[in-house]
Amino acid sequence: MDKVDYHTTQNKEINLINANYQNFAFQRHYHLDFHIGLITHGEQKFYHQGQSHQVGPGQMVIMPPDELHDGYSKSDSGYQVKVFSIDPKWLSDLADLKRSGDILSFNQLVVHDPRVFAPLVHLHNSLALHNLPQLTKDCLPYEGLSQLFERYGSIEQKNCIPLGNQSVATLKEFLMENLDQPVRLEQLSELCQLSPTQFQRHFKAKVGLTPYAWLSRLRLEQGMRLLKAGVCGTEVALQIGFYDQAHFSKAFKSTYGVPPSQIS
Repeated sequence: MDKVDYHTTQNKEINLINANYQNFAFQRHYHLDFHIGLITHGEQKFYHQGQSHQVGPGQMVIMPPDELHDGYSKSDSGYQVKVFSIDPKWLSDLADLKRSGDILSFNQLVVHDPRVFAPLVHLHNSLALHNLPQLTKDCLPYEGLSQLFERYGSIEQKNCIPLGNQSVATLKEFLMENLDQPVRLEQLSELCQLSPTQFQRHFKAKVGLTPYAWLSRLRLEQGMRLLKAGVCGTEVALQIGFYDQAHFSKAFKSTYGVPPSQIS
């Protein structure tokens, strides 16, 4: 049986997921945040950048923002996972980046290291508690995640993906500012100084999704952020461009496996 719990923490840049996935399968998607998934039971399979991966107990997946992947259980018995959803800016501050344009990355997608895995499970469990002293909760993420970065983190220059005379990053900024608006294909193609046909072809080739599918995911990812920040579902639906809460709730549950009302 599928069971998914989403939790906010005292640190608004870090959110937690505690899940048992059995039947639910993630279609190709991306996140706005870093997702660090700790597999505690069962096995998960996923496809990323042309390769199929399989992870089991004691292994973790470090999925950067904006990278397409899917996810499903290898067997009918399902798998259990603890996930950190971390704001990229916060994680970059942890890495103490020195130059403009530098970004934090990790040199492994799948990590099998008990010296890092066990402390991260402890960190996940601790951040979900409510009876820890405030200073303890503030300091714990730096201690636990610093070890992960020291062993597997790296710093690289941000990769700019061109799209006409713009980039995917600038297009994303434009859409984030207009999620509540009825965006048209002509707007996006004109912004990049491409014809609509050229824009669709170049976008799909560079991003891996159609512009519509990519925007739909962007809206839902922002919807998740707003729900975690305490915004009510009706207001979230309006802010990200859904006609009403019913359509938003249906799309949200199909994407994340739970209705918006279960995000806390």
